Amino acid sequence: MNTNNKQEPVFFSVIIVAAGKSRRFIKTDSDKPTVKKAFAMLNRKPVWLHSAEKFYERKDVAQLIIVISPDDLTWFFRFYANEIDRMFLLVVGGGKERADSVRKGLAAVRRDVDFIAVHDAARPCVSKKEIDAVFQQARIDGAALLATPIVGTVKRICNGRIVETVNRENLWEAQTPQVFRRDILLNAYECQGNTDATDDAQLVESTGYTVSVVPADRSNIKITTQTDLTLAKTILFRHNEGVLY
Repeated sequence: MNTNNKQEPVFFSVIIVAAGKSRRFIKTDSDKPTVKKAFAMLNRKPVWLHSAEKFYERKDVAQLIIVISPDDLTWFFRFYANEIDRMFLLVVGGGKERADSVRKGLAAVRRDVDFIAVHDAARPCVSKKEIDAVFQQARIDGAALLATPIVGTVKRICNGRIVETVNRENLWEAQTPQVFRRDILLNAYECQGNTDATDDAQLVESTGYTVSVVPADRSNIKITTQTDLTLAKTILFRHNEGVLY
């Protein structure tokens, strides 16, 4: 009988999703061309690299995958060749919708990993402490995500007018990473059907599996607009990961 109380080692594949079109981020009316948010510079590094490095540094991450738009593959391989080699990064072309892109990433996951984490490239401020917590909860329950309780007053709007004030009790905003036992996530995607999911947890929920919530800090922002870059600089400075410009 094994009397060792230590947990058996498990390994994670991490899928970084960076295939979006960044419609709200790109300034179409600007004289200066604007790159997609995942490739925007943040403290002298592209946003996606901040996100990827959080996982590359972990001993329990056996595989790091980034999913980008097929239109960006050629220049990504050329421009980020050093980073790809340094992190043994597997680059995959994405699909039309987010779920399609994750599915492409899942097809590249190694067969010997135990868990799969999916993270938005546009969340560069996730902390090591938060990743530790959600990875550990997924090991316990099989499925877990980071989230924060909604603190503001929520209004449902139709045609520019308020039609309802929504009770915010028990309402949380989902973040990433979202982490799942390998078989749970693969099964959810196999059973997707016509489910139009906005995140991976929704697909897992649709199969009847319960996803645990790990409280996170609201500083784990998702960069959506140009203004968010300024906020992210301040957050990373607080995390001692960059220089405040």
